[in-house]
Amino acid sequence: MRTFTILVCMTLLSIASVNAQNKSFYDFTVKDINGQEIKMSSFKGKKVLIVNVASKCGHTPQYEKLQELFEKYGKGNFVIIGFPANNFMGQEPGTNEEIQQFCTLNYHVTFPMMSKISVKGKDIAPLYNWLTKKAENGIQNAEVKWNFQKFMIDENGNWAGVIPPSESPMSDKIINWIEKE
Repeated sequence: MRTFTILVCMTLLSIASVNAQNKSFYDFTVKDINGQEIKMSSFKGKKVLIVNVASKCGHTPQYEKLQELFEKYGKGNFVIIGFPANNFMGQEPGTNEEIQQFCTLNYHVTFPMMSKISVKGKDIAPLYNWLTKKAENGIQNAEVKWNFQKFMIDENGNWAGVIPPSESPMSDKIINWIEKE
């Protein structure tokens, strides 16, 4: 009986350990560009495209396509969330206020923008740690290669894919994913 009890306890601990590694997107809280806390659980039922953005990057014009995508699909079960980051050659040096002003004036961004964070390295934000590590998301490792890398989160809060920085937000892969029932 004692051996059985030990085996049951070990099994339960194993299951708890696996479940702890497979967090959901909904388990995170971040700050928006104005400093207000936003629970990712507020996006339940929506497909979410997460993009690390920068104002002084060769890919910065993607803001225009991101806004176009948001205008086309954002009224339904889809949202884009921008995370400014200064991890690549200092291409996002501004403050949250400067970033917001830049995005509004130059690209008329209306999709949610979050506070500036780190998307890699020792100071990586917890959400990006989850996005980039299989041990956290349970699906795949996906190092952030550059600004405007896109992560797809399904309507159940699960990691659903990654799109390279150079691929347009209006790519067939993204459009097909959004439109897929």
